[in-house]
Amino acid sequence: MELWFSDYHTERVKVSVKVTRQLFGEQTDYQRLDVFESEEFGRFISSDGSIVFSEKDEFTYDEMIVHVPMAVHPNVEKVLVIGGGDGGVARELSYYSEIKQIDVVEPDKVFVDVCKEFFPDNARGLEDPRVTVYNRDGLRFLRTKHEEYDLIINDAIDPLGHTAGLFTKEFYGNCYKALREDGIMVYQHGSPFYDEDEDTCRAMHRKASHSFPISRVYQAHIPTCSSGYWLFGFVSKKYHPLNDFNAERWNARNIKTWYYTTNLHRGAFMLPRYVEDMLEEEEK
Repeated sequence: MELWFSDYHTERVKVSVKVTRQLFGEQTDYQRLDVFESEEFGRFISSDGSIVFSEKDEFTYDEMIVHVPMAVHPNVEKVLVIGGGDGGVARELSYYSEIKQIDVVEPDKVFVDVCKEFFPDNARGLEDPRVTVYNRDGLRFLRTKHEEYDLIINDAIDPLGHTAGLFTKEFYGNCYKALREDGIMVYQHGSPFYDEDEDTCRAMHRKASHSFPISRVYQAHIPTCSSGYWLFGFVSKKYHPLNDFNAERWNARNIKTWYYTTNLHRGAFMLPRYVEDMLEEEEK
């Protein structure tokens, strides 16, 4: 008997992965979590029926959401990760010795525990002594912070459900206040490919670009994400992701990566015409 997991990208499109077995399944206070094992993607975890990440392609997401801003900001000492309970973002941040503090705000403790058990390579990022995990609501956590962080990474899963508050105008405004005068925020911007996802992409860019003086979007290919095409947002009070990008400084770190390179950094900001048009319309 064959077992298949289907991730519905839209009501009319689904992507199915053949699985060998299910390792975990539970309805938490926040979401339905399932962990499966497959020959093609290794282990992968889903939230409410949608794949969050797999062992085979998580490196793309985690590297692009971390190394892009770290190659721009010259002195990151304090980082806030909203979401990130799997530890992958913290793992990539751990390669930077100048970082002194990493706060990870993940409301679902079950998600953290499940990733520690089934995805140890990601979860080892949470073991870094500079990391503190807060099982709290990200928006409420932010409301008490003022000019504390050099970098904020919004690693929330989805603009719906229990993370909906992390994609509002209030959220971007609170991020602005929580950042120091030269702070950067990066966030997952979703996929613009399907019509039903376009409105969410537009809304995120409209709110972010109207909250920060510098706002750009970059891209990556992630097979288990919707349509395989994923966007990230980069907003900043001071630094431009290309004009202030220092490839020589980043390359001197000799960080081992599988996806990110300083050549790719520049190319990732070169977007298709339909995406450029969409973003420009929301900026106006």
